[in-house]
Amino acid sequence: MADAPDRYLSPNHGPRRNGLRPSLIVLHYTAMDSAEAACARLCDPAAEVSAHYLITGKGETVPLVPEDQRAWHAGAGGWQGRDDINSRSIGIELDNRGNHPFSEPQMATLETLLRGIMQRWSIPPEGVIGHSDMAPGRKIDPGPRFDWPRLARQNLAGKGSRYAENDPGSDPTPAAFIAAAHAAGYTATDDIDLLLHSTRLRYAPWRKGPLCAADMTLGHDL
Repeated sequence: MADAPDRYLSPNHGPRRNGLRPSLIVLHYTAMDSAEAACARLCDPAAEVSAHYLITGKGETVPLVPEDQRAWHAGAGGWQGRDDINSRSIGIELDNRGNHPFSEPQMATLETLLRGIMQRWSIPPEGVIGHSDMAPGRKIDPGPRFDWPRLARQNLAGKGSRYAENDPGSDPTPAAFIAAAHAAGYTATDDIDLLLHSTRLRYAPWRKGPLCAADMTLGHDL
């Protein structure tokens, strides 16, 4: 593959199943004390976890697993009615504990890396998702401090969808919101609380309280 690194560090990978190719990119944060600690874990056979890339807070890219191989980063969950996300995706770990902003060098490197991966595998912006998107209730990364609008403005992530089944002045029904979330890709659960938390984490992390009409936009106005 053109422009792909030729040296990888992690032994934790295998072939993609059923002939699948990457159609998604899943973003994570490491939630560890340092990039060095995260890299050590992602390369430890006993840990049985990995990703294709790690980006340090200084903006350095650490290639871990070849893109055509199945890394072990996504775990249980689903997206757009599909499971085995590991076989369908490329995983990127960002050195961040989850409670502070992502650095400018890190975001700039991520943008460059995303452009290359998306071009190599013909992945559309809507195929760039967070771990929390495909595993509602189980994962919250890359978390509320991650700048999704920045990626969306550059067509490096989807802008979401607007659903107008409800009167804009009224609160949506739970059934309408669940249907909208499923249509947007959030198919891993039917639990409205998990779906509400996951979609807000992605599109409106500041929003609190019960389901409201604004939740039906699912980020359309990013």
